[in-house]
Amino acid sequence: RELFVELEASSGLSIVEQSGAVMIGPETSDVISGTLAAAAAHDLPIERLDRAALMERFPQHANVAAGHVGVWDPEAGLAFPENAVVAAVAAARSEGAEIYTDTRVTDIDLIDGGARIGTATRDFTARQVVVTTGPWLGKLVPELPLDPQRTPMTWFDERAGAEHSYGIDAFPTFIRAMENDQWLWGHGSGDGYAIKIGPEDDPNFGTVDPDTVDRYVSARDWELVSDLVAQAFPGIEPVPARTTTCMITRSPDGQFQVGRPYRDPRLIVGGGCSGHAFKHAAGIGELIAQIACDEPTLVPTDFVDPNRFLTSS
Repeated sequence: RELFVELEASSGLSIVEQSGAVMIGPETSDVISGTLAAAAAHDLPIERLDRAALMERFPQHANVAAGHVGVWDPEAGLAFPENAVVAAVAAARSEGAEIYTDTRVTDIDLIDGGARIGTATRDFTARQVVVTTGPWLGKLVPELPLDPQRTPMTWFDERAGAEHSYGIDAFPTFIRAMENDQWLWGHGSGDGYAIKIGPEDDPNFGTVDPDTVDRYVSARDWELVSDLVAQAFPGIEPVPARTTTCMITRSPDGQFQVGRPYRDPRLIVGGGCSGHAFKHAAGIGELIAQIACDEPTLVPTDFVDPNRFLTSS
């Protein structure tokens, strides 16, 4: 967040909105116990809410299961990827980076003393290459265990005459446990964006080839999330106002893969988001920069090291 705020200040673009966030679920669930553990480890100012206090403060959340509790994190919020990308590219250019837009990388070869990066129009050579191509990472570095999945995204409208507001101030970012081990995540609407809600997982999230992924949408893309929205939020129209498709790339253990495969000084990778996506981009970028410059990292990196999945030949 500090890095995003710094980028926001230097660019003049809106990149983060500190709306706060509420986590809802059983005391023993990962999202509640994990949030509490992180807050304790880093002295974060969270607030615990029992079920009654949770429903009083956030009445938009209906049918909260008995025994579920809440954790309020006032420092959480939203990141706006489009503005962050524009600001980051501009910052890189101001520091002397050459930017090649609309230039698809077709292959990467590790050669003596560095790497060759192939594109349709020319080749580039460099001492080391950083590959952060999302679902295409496994195509360029095929030894990594990565599973690119087609993942619909859905936005919703507030019902006419809804009893409560679903704007971001009243209906902030949330992660909420539902029945059948399902989870919902999302946030309220604001200036320029609608209510966004999605499931943690969906049987229709399938492995795809990122070059041929189906970009069309159909009713099956929102069937599960619509059912969950109808159960959880009576003030929201359960049929999405907008649906589009993106891709996430899962790692076997759900954590990122960031570092040098086989400790090779010519290659650094960053990917395997497992749905955690853009909110970690600034921190991942800082970590990759530290690795690339042979600087000490600010945090331990074993849990994201791609070599946890690789064996030396």
